[in-house]
Amino acid sequence: MNEPTSALPVIRLKSDRAPGHPWVWSAQVHKPEARLPPGSVVDVVDAKGRYAGRGFWNGHARIALRLLTVDPAETIDAGWIAARIRRAVQLRRELLQLDKDTDAWRVVHSEGDGLSGLIVDRYADILVVEYFAAGMWKFREAIHAALLAEFPGARLYWFAESHVQKQESFDCRAAEVPAAVEVHEHGLRFHAAPGSGHKTGFFADQRDNRRRFAELARGRRVLDLCCNAGGFAVHAMAGGAREAVGVDMDAGILDIARANAAANGVAVDFQQADIFDWLRAAVARGEKYDAVILDPAKLTRDRSKVFDALKKYFAMNRLALDVIPSGGLLLTCSCTGLVSEADFLEMLRRVALNAGREIQILEVRGAGADHPVRADVPESRYLKAVFCRVE
Repeated sequence: MNEPTSALPVIRLKSDRAPGHPWVWSAQVHKPEARLPPGSVVDVVDAKGRYAGRGFWNGHARIALRLLTVDPAETIDAGWIAARIRRAVQLRRELLQLDKDTDAWRVVHSEGDGLSGLIVDRYADILVVEYFAAGMWKFREAIHAALLAEFPGARLYWFAESHVQKQESFDCRAAEVPAAVEVHEHGLRFHAAPGSGHKTGFFADQRDNRRRFAELARGRRVLDLCCNAGGFAVHAMAGGAREAVGVDMDAGILDIARANAAANGVAVDFQQADIFDWLRAAVARGEKYDAVILDPAKLTRDRSKVFDALKKYFAMNRLALDVIPSGGLLLTCSCTGLVSEADFLEMLRRVALNAGREIQILEVRGAGADHPVRADVPESRYLKAVFCRVE
């Protein structure tokens, strides 16, 4: 296809091959002679001048181009945004039928829904909109209008992390933090407080894994490490676990965890501690737990720190094995997107070797289907949840 005939600014790639990925790095393009504001919609051509797509340009960011369409007939405007959001909502409501199981789900999953730089989560009547790209921030009015068309009467809360605003060169003034709300998942009740830092109290990506763990942990003694708001422990107890202990460093999130347990009429012993200190003490006492969940927060955003992250995963998983008896279960998770599934499984292999234990991998799962992964963006499959039996 020849050079586009639209009136949009044109960005030329250094390669004569199509990018094959919606992200194009700054080193892969020729900088335009005229300065374009961050988030400008541009046409993209290859080194031979052939049309390659249309998307957001940002000369200040490492991701210089975010390709949104390869169809020259598609105009990136408010109508296009609304159609993509409508498609994303239809997937969740009509195909996945999420409303039958929960009122907390991901509405838009960035590249997975063809909306690079935008994430939207639903918590009952609150929609949390997170911006990762200057181009999406420019379309905020269209995005908010499209969301309210799909969720009439919803409360909107929007924000962008400070490091993202700096990288992408835009200034997002966050909305007023909404009051906390109760959400529901597989018949259980949980507290969600969007906007209150990491104490949102609820992460919908583990929804299906919480239920699966509860099925496997029936009748067992459960240990929920890095328990956050206690979702795994509460599900396990509601599903028939014998008893459950949850451990986390954050006193504030443990208050929410205790409220979640009370709201569902289950007893969980939540304890504030560093998991390494807690596990060493438990090993010294000879404690055993025959169903253990290890779900730490993201360990790094820095590609140069991936090796350090894997060392930490090794250390915490190795120590966790010492409280798991033969025949016990381990669900070990990583939400560090830069750590690949292959590297995470290799870490587990080394843990088993070091401990002289056999780890049987029963299944490897990820986030729920409301976090779709485009085939050409495998790195957006950030969550690894490995269900194991330990001998």
